[in-house]
Amino acid sequence: MSRVRAMMPSVRALVLCCAALVAVPTFSAGTATDHFRRFFAEVNTYQARFEQVVLDELGQSLERSEGRVWIQRPSRFRWDYAPPAGQQIVSDGERVWIYDQDLEQVTVRRFDAALAGTPAELLSGRGDIERNYELTDAGSRNGLAWIELRPRQSDSAFEVVRIGFDGPRLRMLELVDGLAQVTRIELFEPAENETLGAGLFKFEAPQGVDVIDEGG
Repeated sequence: MSRVRAMMPSVRALVLCCAALVAVPTFSAGTATDHFRRFFAEVNTYQARFEQVVLDELGQSLERSEGRVWIQRPSRFRWDYAPPAGQQIVSDGERVWIYDQDLEQVTVRRFDAALAGTPAELLSGRGDIERNYELTDAGSRNGLAWIELRPRQSDSAFEVVRIGFDGPRLRMLELVDGLAQVTRIELFEPAENETLGAGLFKFEAPQGVDVIDEGG
């Protein structure tokens, strides 16, 4: 289930995790750590178009996909993958639904069980970020200012999470697992602190699909 593992960003996605900034101060000075802290302190809702690629340890592309992401803190998010990936990952803050259209299958999990220690938990606003991750400014690369987050717990699904900012704007996520596989999520047309409809974070399984409840 590579798409789910890659996401959360995970369910491994950032997943994001994330163009107008609405009701948020716009400033470009500062380090990637400054931008990271601003994002988590001041951004309550976030939406963007994304393109995702999974790379092997040699940097060769294994899988590409694209779609849209919406985040509402705390703990609500939706990642819609366009065909041919054909997947939805939706959280209402208590449960997470993972719908694979090709398999005609929905998996339901408790939020904490599905996302504990993952970048998705990080982006959706649960947990103590600096207690769970060691933050390090990682300089500039490809025109972006980067911060690295290394999990303090040894059982994390990821070795390192890298987050790139274009000025104050969240622009890219890179998730590196224990096999040196990289999931890169590039974000486009971001909007912060716009009102999101409550229906975005509700999921009803289509008729005829299998539903596997793992404690949801």
